[in-house]
Amino acid sequence: MRIVFMGTPDFAVPSLRRLAESGYGPVAVVTAPDKPRGRGRRIHPTPVKEEAQRLGIRTILQPASLHDPVFAEAVRRLTPDLIVVVAFRILPPDVFRIARKGAFNLHGSLLPKYRGAAPIHRAVMAGETQTGVSTFFLRETVDTGNVILQKTMPIGPDETTGDVHDRMMVMGAEAVVETVRCIERGEVEVHPQNDEEATPAPRIRKEDARIVWDRPAYQVHNGIRGLSPHPGAWTCDGESMVKIYRTRVAHPGRQGEVQGMPGQVTDVSDRLVVACGEGAVELLELQQEGRRRIPAMDFLRGHALPVGHLFK
Repeated sequence: MRIVFMGTPDFAVPSLRRLAESGYGPVAVVTAPDKPRGRGRRIHPTPVKEEAQRLGIRTILQPASLHDPVFAEAVRRLTPDLIVVVAFRILPPDVFRIARKGAFNLHGSLLPKYRGAAPIHRAVMAGETQTGVSTFFLRETVDTGNVILQKTMPIGPDETTGDVHDRMMVMGAEAVVETVRCIERGEVEVHPQNDEEATPAPRIRKEDARIVWDRPAYQVHNGIRGLSPHPGAWTCDGESMVKIYRTRVAHPGRQGEVQGMPGQVTDVSDRLVVACGEGAVELLELQQEGRRRIPAMDFLRGHALPVGHLFK
């Protein structure tokens, strides 16, 4: 089959690699333009472009606009049988309808749950104990196409979005290869999504990442791990911002129940505990503004943080 693969970040790399390993090496890859990254702002290729070059794929398209007729014509000249999309921008219909056998997307949730740009973040933030991946044929309305295949995976009680992301991109790669095989053999049985069961997963805004200490401890914990490592849940320490990456729900200390108003430090003896609306969380990893990310105990060794100190 003549496959055109479209993707950009790390999440898409295992899918591209597994396709090549399985005998479905794409005839072309479409990815985002090279961009400046890092402290030196040097121009770097996307992770998918780097992998495509390593695999020896010669045709790599990097359109600035997917709506440019020149891009659509370039895809048409490739005469693809199938377009495979993993972690890429929204394709216009005049592009995803070019392929003879259609175009499918790999999405990081069990559709119709968590449609949108941040399905992994939103699932972890909501305290879900199970998620998964879905492949579906593209249609004009985003994430609403007929489902081809789904695979499930658990979410551990202390796992972060980063942890789930790294496991999911490997499982997702297997789903992509299985989907291609089914399409090649003509064995696809699609399942329409039930729109009444759909839930949104919109992109994370800065205000979404602010810690609301008034909430119960398990909700605060879910919010923090759901935003870790990117963009990172944040709170205010005086005039400075502190990002918190790992926590766990705190058990009462030697003095019994946690006492303190929401956001107040209640224990610095051998752990850093902050009170919530109900219960408390133990901070495990944090980062002060302009500093590197460190374990909370290292932070305590370098700062005289008193019991009663208030994060807002």
